[in-house]
Amino acid sequence: MSGQTRLAYLLGVPLAQNVVRQWPQMGEIVKGADLISAVEGNFETVTLEVGRRLPLGDLVIVEWTINYGDGKLFRNVTIGELEDGKVVRVTDYWGPPFETPDWRKPMTARLDMPPDGIWPSKDRLGHH
Repeated sequence: MSGQTRLAYLLGVPLAQNVVRQWPQMGEIVKGADLISAVEGNFETVTLEVGRRLPLGDLVIVEWTINYGDGKLFRNVTIGELEDGKVVRVTDYWGPPFETPDWRKPMTARLDMPPDGIWPSKDRLGHH
């Protein structure tokens, strides 16, 4: 990948060194471009492609598809927040929640997810 992370490729914008990447499905956060690259390095068979990239001022929204090497396609949405032309915060959305794999636990921290926050708890969902 010539020193570029997959995330920078997806977003089409360079990452700030102190970028944070949030995964609300697992309640995880990865802090820093180096750890993001380290996590990505554990997925050697990954293939992916951008379907649509929408630059919206200080935001970039990307719809994309990934295959982890098993033939299953995951459709995803990633939101990048920009400051001074670099990505400082990223939130990825895909599929159902799952537990953090043991190998990744030393590289991530728990994402603060209060029940009344951006990702409400089950009991705060309603029929609309």
